[in-house]
Amino acid sequence: MLNKMTSTRNDRDLETFNRNRGPIRYKFSDVKKMTNSFIEEVGKGGFGKVYKGKLPNGCLVAVKLLDASRWNGEDFVNEVSIISRTSHVNIVTLLGFCLEGNTRALKYELVPNGSLANFIYNDRITPNNTSPLLSWEKLQQIALGIARGLEYLHQGCNARILHLDIKPQNILLAENFSPKIADFGLAKLCQGKDSITSMMQARGTLGYIAPKVWNRNFGISSKSDVYSFGMMILEMAGGRKNLNTEASHSSLLFFPQWVMS
Repeated sequence: MLNKMTSTRNDRDLETFNRNRGPIRYKFSDVKKMTNSFIEEVGKGGFGKVYKGKLPNGCLVAVKLLDASRWNGEDFVNEVSIISRTSHVNIVTLLGFCLEGNTRALKYELVPNGSLANFIYNDRITPNNTSPLLSWEKLQQIALGIARGLEYLHQGCNARILHLDIKPQNILLAENFSPKIADFGLAKLCQGKDSITSMMQARGTLGYIAPKVWNRNFGISSKSDVYSFGMMILEMAGGRKNLNTEASHSSLLFFPQWVMS
């Protein structure tokens, strides 16, 4: 009964937001049709999988099919409502969504070059990833684009938005390698003019998350995203991940510590 009531409330929230300003709500049958029954997978992660889709007008899209066991209705409403408030060249565009039974899907613009993580690590060459390293000039342009996107989230849009999971995997690269910040599942809104908000539990990814986020006695602010941005820049410059769980020596486990030593 409680799950049914929660689902109904989530539906009402999405319908209200959709009427006011939101993206298009699709039926699951529509999502299945546009992806040709989810035939072409273009990405995956802890959230679920991403499939290539095509609209009737020929426009290509990316459909993120979420793992229902990892996403509750409130998290889904959170991503839809937050990203729908944005409009910026360095923020991925949400075109539509589906919430039907246990199915949760998000339809985005297709960003053809995948994530930044495919291009920055020295050990990235695998049978599934033959992407070349990017030039320093291109890396600088990407870093500036991400910074502009963050500045927009923190100061430029109608509501202050904290992303809280800035990392290479959540930076998508357009055809011209223009970066687009993606995945707002952990994002939070700051009320009114406040730049600080609180959290019941830590959010983010090890290797990028700001230390103070782990302390519930402190509020979080845009500085948390700035910290994660800095950690990502370190990876872009160093060509290796900040956190190496397979390191043979403890001094090599955390890249920033190795740099300082």
